[in-house]
Amino acid sequence: MAYTALYRKFRPLKFEEFAGQEHITRTLKNQIMSDRVGHAYLFNGGRGTGKTSAAKILARAVNCLNPKDGEPCNECEICKEILNGSLTDVVEMDAASNNSVEDIRSIREEVNFLPTKAKYRVYIIDEVHMLSTGAFNALLKTLEEPPAHVKFILATTEPQKLPATILSRCQRFDFKKISEEDIIKRLKVICKESNITITDEALRTIAVLSEGGMRDAISILERCLQDGDTEIADDKIKDLVGIPKIEYINKITESIIEKNEEKALNTIEEVINDGKDLYNFLWEIIKYVKDVLLFKVQGKVNLYNSDDLEKIKNISEHASKDELFSIIYELSELENNIKWSTQKNIMFEAGILRLITKNKYKDYGDLEERIDRLEEKINNGSFSISQNTQKTAITEEKVQKSESDLKKEPKKDEMVARQAKKLQSENYWKEVVNILKSKGKITLFTNLINAKAAEINDMQLAIVGLSAFGKRIVEQPENKKEIEDAIMQVTGKKMYITIDEEKNVISKKEENNKLDGIDIPINIIEE
Repeated sequence: MAYTALYRKFRPLKFEEFAGQEHITRTLKNQIMSDRVGHAYLFNGGRGTGKTSAAKILARAVNCLNPKDGEPCNECEICKEILNGSLTDVVEMDAASNNSVEDIRSIREEVNFLPTKAKYRVYIIDEVHMLSTGAFNALLKTLEEPPAHVKFILATTEPQKLPATILSRCQRFDFKKISEEDIIKRLKVICKESNITITDEALRTIAVLSEGGMRDAISILERCLQDGDTEIADDKIKDLVGIPKIEYINKITESIIEKNEEKALNTIEEVINDGKDLYNFLWEIIKYVKDVLLFKVQGKVNLYNSDDLEKIKNISEHASKDELFSIIYELSELENNIKWSTQKNIMFEAGILRLITKNKYKDYGDLEERIDRLEEKINNGSFSISQNTQKTAITEEKVQKSESDLKKEPKKDEMVARQAKKLQSENYWKEVVNILKSKGKITLFTNLINAKAAEINDMQLAIVGLSAFGKRIVEQPENKKEIEDAIMQVTGKKMYITIDEEKNVISKKEENNKLDGIDIPINIIEE
């Protein structure tokens, strides 16, 4: 006896055996029971979602001698002949290989003849989008006004390729992807009837890998049986479908998040030595990063054991959603570049290193724009003075004294003291920079070593002489905190740092000098 593939052996024979398409099977059964079956149907959906199976069941149901609740009995003479393919009144045609005008003209000639045995002559045209323009035109008139004894069932995965004139003459049913739960439920039935022992983790893995297609799920299950072993575990499935070890995928993802070039290159070398295809490996990385993003958003993800979930959780805690989105887009671009390259290994390594480097020095465009706006307002003098009247009691005598002091020129000894204050800040600034170096903050150290610092007031220290790149580095919140902590360590007081030009610092110091005599807390507020 010839071997029958599992997906054919366990093809649904009734609507009730369908998995995940209840919205369609319920409607079709109601039409059959009420004798309101249309003359043309279009079944649309992804591969392996049940389009052809539904068409065959519908062809039997409309011709069955003993239908029950809209279902074919599969026992009467008509049903049996349709099942074994001997009834000429039900015609199955693959439009992928029979797409010419002549093929459709033969149908137009046949429809004029009455069925030989059945009530209806049924034409099932699979992959109908493959028909040529001439074939569609030849089918159009027959599809619009077919004889009463003819039914058409068209099936396609790409309805957008069908002419609007064809679509408008069919009742359209969209087959959705089958849920993982429905796939697992059906696989359990198949395994039970076939005496196959399979773990729950393996069932879940097959359901996820099938991506909503029942036929794909059954095909994966069948591949696991080719060695004669009827016991299936999760590792066996992953090995057969070529999924790289999860530890490789985790390592490369961690290296991207940690911006560790050496770790990334070592992992890539391990993958190549293990004989894995880099294109498939890249696709698995993209899916893994997507799962990390889903875990960060939803707090759960499928296909992973407890140890793998712990690693995913750790990565999600060290990466922002925007960063994960960016990695997915960059890796997808790399995937497109590798697809057409003859040097996949070089392209892969260069792409990963480029991604890590880009993450290290990513563009802070919005922050730079904000800094530019602030500098422009400071240069234009666009600031106002606010005073905290709730916390400070001011007497009329102090105010009058302060107003008179503002009109006076600063004395020589005051100017000397303020200059000494500036020199003091410059002296301890070198010590601050050296502390950053000793703490291993090399990026900060290299950008601050040639910069200068000047105290604007007792709570504010301005850093001048930074490059555009240096400004971006220092403006990062974590780096700002490191600098302020180092200043605290040297001076023993809390000071906030700002980034400015030397001319602006001098202007601000002059403003503070004028306000030294006022016994009022003053804040410079950006307008």
